[in-house]
Amino acid sequence: MPDLAIFGVFTLAALALLIMPGPAVLYVIARSLDQGSLAGIVSVLGIGVGTLFHIFAAAFGVSAIIASSAEAFTIMKFLGAAYLIYLGIRRFMTKDEHETQMFKSQKLSQAFYQGIWVNLLNPKTALFFFAFLPQFVDVSRGSVSLQIVFLGVWFLLLGTFSDAIYAVLAGKLRHFLKGNTKFLRLQRYFASGVYIILGVATAFAGSGKK
Repeated sequence: MPDLAIFGVFTLAALALLIMPGPAVLYVIARSLDQGSLAGIVSVLGIGVGTLFHIFAAAFGVSAIIASSAEAFTIMKFLGAAYLIYLGIRRFMTKDEHETQMFKSQKLSQAFYQGIWVNLLNPKTALFFFAFLPQFVDVSRGSVSLQIVFLGVWFLLLGTFSDAIYAVLAGKLRHFLKGNTKFLRLQRYFASGVYIILGVATAFAGSGKK
């Protein structure tokens, strides 16, 4: 475990980063507005599983391969972009079902797995952990890999909590507006638009990388 002072600095730095909403937060908000808080929280858990992969990748060097290989970075980037755009198009083509009952477990499991893939195929997440976590490692305090995993899991817990707050708030907004027919018409376009925009942004991320 890192020194307590370093751990405190890391926690403050992590919170500062998490305050600024990123692509994952926008994805969770879109999911929650479209399907409710429960689906948003399930997506957060899926994103967390994807984040675990990136944490272990940073700890054991896989992220270094992505960072040093333009081909690997490009392949991962376009796979992630294509998946997000696919989600957006599919949501746009799906007719709204105005159901009052809770979503079936199959739909929730779908939200969970989509959250995993959305984060797993994001090369910027891999590079973030590869660049951010080692800055707070003290080589004199034991295994570097274990310290990275410890810090990464702590960052994941903080991120899961903050993302879940966004999911709950967006879900409450959806509940408040659910009787608004205009909102019901627009929520599908908003969700599909966010997915597609995130996909395009992912496609152009790191375009100058050599």
